[in-house]
Amino acid sequence: MDGSIELSAEQRKVLLAAYRCGKDARVARRAHIVLLAAEGWSYREVRAITFASYDLIRACVRAFHQGGSAAVLGEDQASRPVVPRWLFTIQRWLQTKSPRDFGYFRSRWSCAALAETLAWQRGIRKSGETVRRGLARLGWVWRRPRPVVGPTDPQYDQKIQAIRDLLAALPDNETALFQDEVDVNLNPKIGSCWMLRGQQAEVVTPGNNEKRHVAGSLHWRTGTLLVSQPAQRRNTELFLQHLDDLRQRLRSYTKIHVICDNASFHQSRAVKAYLTRWRDRIEIHFLPTHAPETNPVERVWWHFHETITRNHRCRSLQELLAQSYDWFEHAGGHYFEMRKIFALAA
Repeated sequence: MDGSIELSAEQRKVLLAAYRCGKDARVARRAHIVLLAAEGWSYREVRAITFASYDLIRACVRAFHQGGSAAVLGEDQASRPVVPRWLFTIQRWLQTKSPRDFGYFRSRWSCAALAETLAWQRGIRKSGETVRRGLARLGWVWRRPRPVVGPTDPQYDQKIQAIRDLLAALPDNETALFQDEVDVNLNPKIGSCWMLRGQQAEVVTPGNNEKRHVAGSLHWRTGTLLVSQPAQRRNTELFLQHLDDLRQRLRSYTKIHVICDNASFHQSRAVKAYLTRWRDRIEIHFLPTHAPETNPVERVWWHFHETITRNHRCRSLQELLAQSYDWFEHAGGHYFEMRKIFALAA
């Protein structure tokens, strides 16, 4: 259409927010007009949908060409209160400082601690609730962070490339698997769930925890998960039993490449002796150290915990293991998720 509009991802996000959640109906209407124009709708079609005049449609398109989404939302932007400078100071502390830098015996910030520090450092007295509302205006939320491993493997790139080369050149009579172990605890892993506001749901725990370890491998060609029987300890014996299971279950392949992490029991003398004995059938390749994200089976364990072990209500470990192995068998392949991690080798 004449005067067509091309929106960036950020502009589209801003206009959608104004259209769906804006409090000013006039601003929402202008945002709607620009969004329709960006989809290639003609003036006549936009008028039929929004019941806006041609003059308003032209004005919205012209405003966007002159000043972008900010010009379209001009009245709404003008009506917004100015963000106080002290709020940006608090935001900077959250990004660059810890409470210990100001003498607190705390490892993370609370709204009360931020309010007290603001009073001491800037002489500006605000309540913790005012700080909370201000941070919400800036887009800050209170949620659990994602743990990441600090150390990195200096040979990370070389090891990843070696595995990609292996997978890309894998003959038809050989196969590869990503291997790891997972813990199954009778004590439920706690996860988020629906509950009434002001009330906290309860997850009953048995008190005395019981645990089993399960070794599993993700088949590179199919994404199928192959698991062994559970064991009480996560050790060399568990790993060797799993290698035996792989030899039996993958008899159609002349050689099996097992890709795993650098756990000490994956490199024990018993494992080395086993690999010497079965060197024509099994070969082990190690992932980079401190890099669990490079093992696709870790993502499978995440799905397993999200589906089975979080907030579970099993009364016995046997019941939990039965549900776990039923999931292992029927959860379906993880082919696409695995290939996403090693995209260059797929």
